[in-house]
Amino acid sequence: MSATSRERFQSSLRRARKIAVLTGAGVSAESGIPTFRGAGGLWRRYQATSLASPEAWQRDPGLVWEFYNHRRERALGCRPNPGHHALARLEARFREAGGVFTLITQNIDGLHEQAGARDLVRLHGSLWQVRCLSCGSVTENRGVPITPAFAGSGSPDPETRARRFTAAELPHCSCGGVQRPHVVWFGEALKESDLAAAAAGVDGCDLLLVVGTSAVVYPAAGFVPLAKRHGALIAEINVEPSAVTSLCDFVFTGGAGEILPSLLDLAPALAP
Repeated sequence: MSATSRERFQSSLRRARKIAVLTGAGVSAESGIPTFRGAGGLWRRYQATSLASPEAWQRDPGLVWEFYNHRRERALGCRPNPGHHALARLEARFREAGGVFTLITQNIDGLHEQAGARDLVRLHGSLWQVRCLSCGSVTENRGVPITPAFAGSGSPDPETRARRFTAAELPHCSCGGVQRPHVVWFGEALKESDLAAAAAGVDGCDLLLVVGTSAVVYPAAGFVPLAKRHGALIAEINVEPSAVTSLCDFVFTGGAGEILPSLLDLAPALAP
């Protein structure tokens, strides 16, 4: 990180009145959350992406819940890293100074919330919520295992799975309906209200931070060119170049936990 680039970014940060942040899996990878792509993307004999789909649910909902139960077990032992905390501190200071701050995340692990983020836009849902397929109600569920039947299941070892789970062993709503993870799977549309909230946060922002995302999944990746067209400065913090690096005014190479604390821990100086 060059001193000149850092100083220019921090000067822009101090002048900004409206900031948006888009975060991806790279932020949480530093906390031990496996990513879908890369070394952590394989679960048993399955690519994680192949299980996060309506088609996988139709074939075998018990297998899908095993996968998500395993993800919940992994996430339960993870804690926010310095990158999560730096973003939460920036939000608190910026709001106190009268600015507009929007955190848009593609992550479902809840680590931004644990770090203190408020009113964030969760584009892909939450690992800790379930949705009833009968009545449509969305409720928080932090049970691990998700039901007693899943105790001890979910191991990445492909030889450990000996049976299919019955419908009765799946999570159920108080209305009696089967519940599924309240996450947006591949092939499903994002909620219109979440998209609208994210677009409103990006629209007219002075500065957009793009943190830990490959920026290849749409519509989230589309917020970067949108902000650019509207005149925002774009800053990327990532361990490697992404699909939007060429659009960025500032590029800081490294992990969010390494880069963000010293980059963001300064008081915004909003003009009156």
